[in-house]
Amino acid sequence: MTAAIVTPATVTTSVRRASRGSVRSARPLKPAGPSAGARLPQSRLLHIVAPSLRVPDAAAASVFNAVRLRGPIARDVIAQHTQLSIATVNRQVTALLEAGVLRERADLAVSGAIGRPRVPVEVNHEPYLTLGVHIGAKTTAIVATDLLGRTLDVVETPTPSGTQSAALATLASSARRYLSRWHRRRPLWVGVAAGGVVDSVTGYLDHPRLGWADAPVGPVLAEALGLPVSLASHVDAMAGAELLLSGRRAENADGQSRTSLYVYARETVGYALSIDGRVHSPASGPGTIAGLPAHSELLGGTGQLESTVSDEAVLNAARRLRIVPADGPASTLPAVLRAARQGNEKAAELLADRARVLGEAVALLRDMLNPDELVVGGQAFTDYPEGMPLVEAAFAERSVLGPRDVRLTAFGNRVQEAGAGIVSLGGLYADPIGAMRRAQTRRAAAV
Repeated sequence: MTAAIVTPATVTTSVRRASRGSVRSARPLKPAGPSAGARLPQSRLLHIVAPSLRVPDAAAASVFNAVRLRGPIARDVIAQHTQLSIATVNRQVTALLEAGVLRERADLAVSGAIGRPRVPVEVNHEPYLTLGVHIGAKTTAIVATDLLGRTLDVVETPTPSGTQSAALATLASSARRYLSRWHRRRPLWVGVAAGGVVDSVTGYLDHPRLGWADAPVGPVLAEALGLPVSLASHVDAMAGAELLLSGRRAENADGQSRTSLYVYARETVGYALSIDGRVHSPASGPGTIAGLPAHSELLGGTGQLESTVSDEAVLNAARRLRIVPADGPASTLPAVLRAARQGNEKAAELLADRARVLGEAVALLRDMLNPDELVVGGQAFTDYPEGMPLVEAAFAERSVLGPRDVRLTAFGNRVQEAGAGIVSLGGLYADPIGAMRRAQTRRAAAV
């Protein structure tokens, strides 16, 4: 079944970010569906919300975060962890209970304790879900996530091809069909993580590898699904997942906020920097490391990082070296990995050289930015963990600064779905009461 997608042809956006933070003039939304000419009433204007990829600090968010990470938990213990007064904690817990995102666990109350403050509370995760969409160069993942940040389910499909309008229609239809399967959970939010240049204010995306220019990804999904939508750069999203879902503290032992550098490699390469508990997202879009200098006689490439270490580069090199056939079902990157593990020296040497180039690139970034923490993710690292010692050795040899550990992502091969999941949850974690109100308003407007 194909869902009809209705998008307004004349809805204008108030701001449109351009390079160096300049503002483009308002423009009409491009049609993206069979009913694109229909004009919607004011009550159904598209609802795009910039993602929140930061450690929450508002009172309600701090309380919710403490419960999410440590619940079931009593109010006085929440006060200890958040350093809020017990009166403030009581007010926020009451508001969060009324909003439906917390629930009391009277069955876990301490025996003999008097009064509600000793009744533990926990996240009321069972009635709700958020929807994450990771749009990759070749594969798109659609992810259902609960309020604790746990993946409930994920499906992967080839990234839609064809014209931009047709691809967006297919994406929205797939997401709508997927949501229709969840009869017992109420969807609250949609989070989209994608490569290219993202405009988080309007939900537009420029993705040269897909041939998308000013693609209204957020507006199309918001209208098709009747939910608020947030859109983020995929590497920023993965760094946000490390920050908010990995369970690691955003501070050093002395309480000082730390900086964290996240480096990603798969079909594309990218990086993100977290500063003071917040993913740094420039107004003009993320920077790029695709053109960093890199050299490998085995891998080939153009002398630049992405063309040297991408999955496509490795597979092409494996074909040249006859590790796998030139085409056919056996001509895949997993076949190259299997060959290396089965003792094929050429395959092992090829993957070792990729690890070397990656390690040197991470060292170059570390020396420029000198973060407190280094994290690497993406299947270029996680699909072949045997290469991590080689990444670390190349990093140590190339870096001119002192020793520094290189940590592999906490999410393994699930990093794309974790990134999309945190984009869908970031608004709730930053302002749980406001997010529930916004989701309810958007849902009512869509009816």
